Amino acid sequence: MPETSASDDRVALLGTKGGPAIRPGSAMPTASLLCLGGRQIVVDCGLGVSRGLTAQGMALRDLALIFITHLHSDHYLELGPLLHTAWTAGLKTRVRVFGPQGLGDYWAGFLASMAADITLRIADEGRPDLAALVTIHPIAEGAVLDEDGLTVTALRNIHPPLADTFALRFDAGGKSVVFSGDTAPHEPLIPFARGADLLVHEAMLEAALPALVARVGNGDDRLMTHLRRSHTPAHEAARIAARAGVRRLALHHLIPADDPAFTDADWIAAIRPHWPGPFHLGTDGLVIPF
Repeated sequence: MPETSASDDRVALLGTKGGPAIRPGSAMPTASLLCLGGRQIVVDCGLGVSRGLTAQGMALRDLALIFITHLHSDHYLELGPLLHTAWTAGLKTRVRVFGPQGLGDYWAGFLASMAADITLRIADEGRPDLAALVTIHPIAEGAVLDEDGLTVTALRNIHPPLADTFALRFDAGGKSVVFSGDTAPHEPLIPFARGADLLVHEAMLEAALPALVARVGNGDDRLMTHLRRSHTPAHEAARIAARAGVRRLALHHLIPADDPAFTDADWIAAIRPHWPGPFHLGTDGLVIPF
């Protein structure tokens, strides 16, 4: 993986909508690229992650570290295709994937679904064994990784009905970035994110939820119940950022991200009474230096 300098430390929000559905003109589901301490780290692999990474100038053959916050499809649907596409683009070095229990089953299933293609390309094109290049590491709350100046810590958050769902904190070179993951307002996130250079927090606009549920069209009142008990209103994300004393706040995994009836002004009106500092409203491809 090519090294980058500290001056290149940044987060690129590759896909910023909450939920798995895409429609004409909509944002793409959740994925991010974190460049920190000379490393390129992928956080979540929703649909569109491969295109999003290449749009940021990353060579997919340089994949090395991937983190999955939880097992909802908008966070890991394209993990297998990303790894396979990187392999076809020349990947020949180890990739470590960290995520909740059950992620290994997904990867085994993906390999099985693509076995004919993978076997053919190994025999016909001389490629290395894809399965041997990728290792899946189940995570739990606490220390996840500590090597070469990079530490990664996980905090179990609140995103029912899932239990293994995590916020992640990345520290390297005196800088820190926290991803909330999908979560209801979670008090322990305040000390977890304390003093971070950037908090990337999921957020929803409560006033927009009825129209969103109606637009989905093939669920029932359980969808609204899920949204309200499993996600964070924008004003609550702002309060968490302020209480944690972070330096910058970015809203990500927006619910909704694609309703023209709600604009940037609605999001800003929700957060500004509670967060006066530097603020970034997620859009696909947005780069946030820190």
